[in-house]
Amino acid sequence: MELGVKLPVSGPLASPEAIVRIAQEAERLGYTTAWTYERLLRPVEKVVMWTGGEPQEVPEVYRSTFEPLETLSYVAALTERIQLGTSILVAPLHVPVMLARRFATLDHFSRGRVIAGLGQGWQHHEFETANVSRSRRGARIEEIVEAMRAAWGPDPVKYEGEFYRIAPSEVNPKPVQAHLPVLVSGGAPPAIRRAGRIADGLILIASSAADVRGMVETFHDSVREAGRDPEDLAVVAQAPVPITHKPIDADRPYLGGAPSQIAEDLANLRGSGVTQVYFAGMGLGADGLEDWVELLGEVHQAAAGAGALAGSTSSAA
Repeated sequence: MELGVKLPVSGPLASPEAIVRIAQEAERLGYTTAWTYERLLRPVEKVVMWTGGEPQEVPEVYRSTFEPLETLSYVAALTERIQLGTSILVAPLHVPVMLARRFATLDHFSRGRVIAGLGQGWQHHEFETANVSRSRRGARIEEIVEAMRAAWGPDPVKYEGEFYRIAPSEVNPKPVQAHLPVLVSGGAPPAIRRAGRIADGLILIASSAADVRGMVETFHDSVREAGRDPEDLAVVAQAPVPITHKPIDADRPYLGGAPSQIAEDLANLRGSGVTQVYFAGMGLGADGLEDWVELLGEVHQAAAGAGALAGSTSSAA
């Protein structure tokens, strides 16, 4: 298993300096991927969140969010090895060929370190602002992935779909990677199965060990039904949880708490099919940027000591 981290692209610590600091420290510590995400706007009125329930205020952390690909281009120039991913970019808000060219350009500037993480989106204000229908978002994202891969393929590129078309054309640049990985997010079974059919991996939100294993099982079943091998695909679990120096005794969130508690959860995920867990930074660095850096180091060290990471063995083994 690998570890990743969300860069501070929003929230109280968000700044170009903090983003570079976390990216460089994560690379030094051995984290595999630095992630960004997309949020077009924060509506003032209350909305029904993607989790459902009664309308509520959109979290204040979304007041300002740096653009994901521009941020990763900046990070690419100041790092060497760490992979650069979007988790997630709201695919239906974008024109596929333009999105394909942006990812390919970033792949050149990063020398082949890009992961394209896409989602179908949920906030109706963003779709209204982009003048895009929210209906049939699942079908749209399938075509977006197909059209992007067509644009990355040999010229002349041609694509004919229900929603998107590319006339026979030369579309460049092509990615540096022979196969730029496209991951698709999903929590509900239809979205998870869609990822199993069309994507190079699944991005999920980890709420419990049982939920994670259930989602991975659904994903792998869909992968096999599509005639593919689950071993060839990624499963990235996002952990939007607090990380603390002291253990959390009551109501500890899954994959949250002290580094030793997190390491135990990670070790128990061995054999689950999860290939990477990335920490989304909720409560991480509550005492400032340097506290965040310190906690990232402690988490990685504890996970390695528990034998949870690729190439590591437990000291108790």
